[in-house]
Amino acid sequence: MTISDDVLTKLKAEPLETIARKVRDGDVLLCAATDAGSRLIGWSTRSRWTHIALAYRWPSLGRVMAFESVHTIGVRAVPLASFIKRTSNGVTPYPGKIILARHEDFVGKKGGQDGDAMRKLGDFAVDRFGDPFASSEILKIGARILLGRTKTRTPKHLEPKDEYICSEYVAKCFEIVGIDIAWDGAGFVAPADFARDPKMHAVARFKT
Repeated sequence: MTISDDVLTKLKAEPLETIARKVRDGDVLLCAATDAGSRLIGWSTRSRWTHIALAYRWPSLGRVMAFESVHTIGVRAVPLASFIKRTSNGVTPYPGKIILARHEDFVGKKGGQDGDAMRKLGDFAVDRFGDPFASSEILKIGARILLGRTKTRTPKHLEPKDEYICSEYVAKCFEIVGIDIAWDGAGFVAPADFARDPKMHAVARFKT
């Protein structure tokens, strides 16, 4: 099922401690924020959904982590507890709402997760950590955002290589395990494209 904007108001907000027990590797954190950077993404996609990250467990430290790609920093990991408190620019408290969501193709035939697929996804996601954004790459990302607003197909030379906005990073991680998020080819794969995927469903809403 797709994830409608209704979940932002109709899904009961729960504390981190409750939701953390529900998190599975490969779940996504779908955000609807109102800070300046988020409004730019929302403007370009005409959507409430403005940011997305991967959720992943770090058992040895007893942490759930958020893997994300953020403007000027690049790809990084932060504790989920920090992720839901502030934006990547340090705006606190978090100016919006965050949903934990799951793609049904991550669930195997026996109701569990495919361990090999999760390791493959994890390896790819972690190997991207620290990928920096040079100024020219930021300009490319900006161009893709503007193209998305005008529904213009992205030319080959502007497609992401080692630079990603948040949703491009998560889409590439999904692609590694054979899950393709459909989009129209205009601008960039957006957080809203994940919400529209018929196999994506909301699991919980964080109390922020």
